[in-house]
Amino acid sequence: MRGVARVMAALTGAVALIGSAAGCGGAPEGERAMWLWRPAEPAAVVEWATSQRVSEIFAYVPSELTAAERERLTRLKRGCDAAGIRLAALGGEPEWALDHAAALAWQRTAVGTGLFRALHLDVEPYQLKDWSTDRDRITASFVDLLGKLRRVASLPLEADVPFWYHTVPAGSVTLADEVLSRTDAVTVMSYRDTATGPGSIMEISADILRRGDSAGRPVRLGAETLALSDCPHCTFHGKSRQALDAALAQVDEAAAGHSSYAGVAVHDYHSWTAMSP
Repeated sequence: MRGVARVMAALTGAVALIGSAAGCGGAPEGERAMWLWRPAEPAAVVEWATSQRVSEIFAYVPSELTAAERERLTRLKRGCDAAGIRLAALGGEPEWALDHAAALAWQRTAVGTGLFRALHLDVEPYQLKDWSTDRDRITASFVDLLGKLRRVASLPLEADVPFWYHTVPAGSVTLADEVLSRTDAVTVMSYRDTATGPGSIMEISADILRRGDSAGRPVRLGAETLALSDCPHCTFHGKSRQALDAALAQVDEAAAGHSSYAGVAVHDYHSWTAMSP
């Protein structure tokens, strides 16, 4: 999600909000976002985000904030505001798919800080040990959770999703359809190390982009930079930032025809900054 201070100053709050209807209709070329899971010096995060033309950061918020964590997030918010970067509260555990009280408690904590413009949910119910044997129940509970969070939220609700949710039945539709109908935007974990062609970011994301077009929901595509020993072709780890930039520019070009396309989010800050130039 890009478009730093100069671009952001020209936008109204409604247009800046990618979760709004105004946000649909295609992102500016090169729009970038990034995940920030672990604590980091706010000034360094903002400097990096600005240099990489990142316009949104998903910053992890624990369910119980210490005074030190709140102070760090406040400094991050101040720096992001000065740079024209949007800040979303990041949180999620697989167990939240069944433990709605825990998810709602996190939501109250994140909203209560007054620091964020959106909630960015990373609940991966398929990580639960019973997913293979009790998938229908877990899926139904997860869908119900999204509905609850959205109904009580005073902020837009976004969610990270795997690219294969269209293969999971959810009543008369698929889990991809249910998530799109209950969120304001999604970010696809489209983790591959090539932009186009067989097994690429674009190929595995094609279905969710089409569904996003139809649903009128912004769809970001995700790029991984963490080391993944069990799936080396799923990450840009070991490659240069130049190679990553070139691949993501190809994604921008290939996805430009989708009205839902909202740019690329890079996972995550610490591994991205560790890449060689």
